[in-house]
Order: sequence, then structure tokens, then C-alpha cells
Amino acid sequence: MNAISGSVLGLLAMVLPLIPMDFPDEARPRARDMGLRPGVFPTGPHNAITDVSGVLVGQVTLVEGDDVRTGVTAVLPHGGNLFAEKVPGAVFVGNAFGKLAGSTQVEELGTIETPIVLTNTLSVGTAVEAVVRDTIRHPDNVSVRSVNALVGETNDGGLNDIRTSHITIDHVQRALREATDGPVQEGSVGAGTGCECFGWKGGIGTSSRVLPDPFGGWRLGVLVQANYGGVLSIGGVPVGQRLGRHPFQEPEAEQGGRSGSSADGSCMIIVATDAPLDARDLKRLAARAVFGLARTGSSFSHGSGDYAIAFSTAPALRVRPGDREVQVREVLPSEGLSPLFQAVLEATEEAVYNALLQATTTTGRNGRTVEAIPIEPLRALLREHHVLDEQP
Repeated sequence: MNAISGSVLGLLAMVLPLIPMDFPDEARPRARDMGLRPGVFPTGPHNAITDVSGVLVGQVTLVEGDDVRTGVTAVLPHGGNLFAEKVPGAVFVGNAFGKLAGSTQVEELGTIETPIVLTNTLSVGTAVEAVVRDTIRHPDNVSVRSVNALVGETNDGGLNDIRTSHITIDHVQRALREATDGPVQEGSVGAGTGCECFGWKGGIGTSSRVLPDPFGGWRLGVLVQANYGGVLSIGGVPVGQRLGRHPFQEPEAEQGGRSGSSADGSCMIIVATDAPLDARDLKRLAARAVFGLARTGSSFSHGSGDYAIAFSTAPALRVRPGDREVQVREVLPSEGLSPLFQAVLEATEEAVYNALLQATTTTGRNGRTVEAIPIEPLRALLREHHVLDEQP
């Protein structure tokens, strides 16, 4: 090798790492990176459910061999002993084709006393056991004899070998131990690892809103496990129809070599707010989160389990076991809810978009591949309809 060629190779070695490479999975944008900004309210700093102070999220992702594509996502309303300081909570059911363990006690008592765990359909029992064990081993819970673990699911059996129990108690407890209050990873992670949405790869998505002071200054965050179907709409644009991917096409119109699309599936939605809401109004807030799926084109189909869980982190509203005295509590009047209703609609919509945009093409069980939504065709379509705000 002569001196010139050696110098050239040395220069290339220094320059090549600086040249942008085609890593589409790593470079996939969130909605706001594309200029897609649903609604009128601003987001929090992370644009995530963790923008609500005290809320923590932990995730464990299982990708093993050719057919394990699943995981766990845990949301903690606060980092203390949840059983000893229960938060007001509520559940709203859009379509009950699903398994939401613990929902009846939340409905009856209006409180949530454990972290909220999301996983796959056949791992709900394992997750319940893990949450119960985690609760009773707390040093302040030595006399606890009843725990209402709140565990939701969607079915990832299209990509994951769901019939073999890959999720373990340790996986769930690791998600609980590693929960943090920072940015939340999205897409094909945690409980979203094997999810599908509108015929493309789905997964975990999150978003937040901060109300301006005249509307209360409250914070609200949403996290979704998006695994449902219909005809995708983004910013009012009929994306599923225009890109030719929805479950209501004539069979001969479908292109070969791609995964099929279905209107069935499920969506779990978790809503957190620091607004002091009681269980009754939290249920109304949860309802709007489910309604927000309509903005994205959900069919709310026969086979879709669509649930929303909402809770308030307001410290003054926490419920402690053994309290029997009359208590005076400040609660936001129902007349003040409309801005929060708007915020949860916006955040749910954007969380779904983030789940789709951050998800990556995945091959799983039986060699089946589910593609991520293509960014450039989508960007071109949204530009055509003038829904992107691409100002710097």
C-alpha cells in the first residue's frame, strides 16, 4: 500500500462514521418530528405520560429466536407504596372483548392500589401473581391479605408464540423495579413488541398535554398499547384508504407479499392527570380517551378489547387503609372538565400516531412479517393534504 492510498483509507475511516447511513428503524420519527401536531394544547417536556409528576414507566422487551415477540409495560401512579396510598381511579370499557384483571374492584371502590401492568393475553395471570407478590413483600404490607392487581392485555399472537408462556414473574417485577420518570421508549417495545395496528406494526405510544393557566394549568398524559384495526386516519387524512391497507378491501385488490390487515385487535389506554378528580369524573375522562381512538379510524370491532384506565396523582385525594374519619378534600368541579376532555382526546390521538411511527418492521412466529408504516409515502400524503406544520 502506498502513502497516498493509505492516507485515503485513513481519511475514509474518519469520515464514514460521520456520513448519515440508512438506518430506518433507528431514525423513525415521532409525530411532532414530522410536523404532525394534533390539537391546540402544548405538550410537556417529554411529550409522554411521565410528564405528569410522579408517574413512572418500566418496560421489558422479549425478542428471542424466531417466534418470541412480547413483553411487559408497567405504569406506576407514584413511586411510593401504592397499596398504602391508593390513587383515585376509574375504568371505561369501549368494547369488552378483553381481559382487564382487577377492573371490577376499581369500578366498585374508585381506587387503584397497584401499578398498572400491560402484557399479552395469555400472560395476564402471571402478571397478576407478580404484582401481588411485589405488593405483599413490601415491608409496610406485612399484614396485607387482599391485593387488587390491575393488569390489561392485547393479543400479540400474530407475531408471538403466545401459547408458550414466555413472560415470567421476574420479567414483570423487573419492569416494576426499572420504572423511571424520564422519556418513554415507544413502538416495538414492552407490551407493544408483538402488536399490530391498522395492518402495520403497532406498539407502545405516549403523549401529554399541559393546560394553560386560564384552563387550570393541569397536566395530563396518555400511554397506549395499540393493537387494533380499522381504516387509519391521521390528521383527518384517509391514510389507510389512500395507502391501500385496510381490512375492508376486496381480496383481489390486496397486494401480495405483505401481512394481512384486520379490524380486530385491542387497545389499552392509560390516562394520568394531576388534576384533583374523583372516580366519577375520572371515568368520564377515560371515556374520552376511548372516544379519541375514533379520530385515528378505529372500528371498535367485535374482536377488539378497548379499555381506558384513568387515575389522578393529586396527593390530597389518596386513600389510606384504615381511614374512617370524615375528610375534607378539594375536587375539581365537573364544570372544569372540558379542557381536560379536549386534552385527553388530543393526547390519545397523538399517542397512537407515535406508536405507529416508532414501531419497526418485525418478523416473528412462522416467519410472518408485519411492516412498519412507510414514512416517506405517509409524509407525502400528509403534505398533499396540508396537515403538516414543518416550520422550524
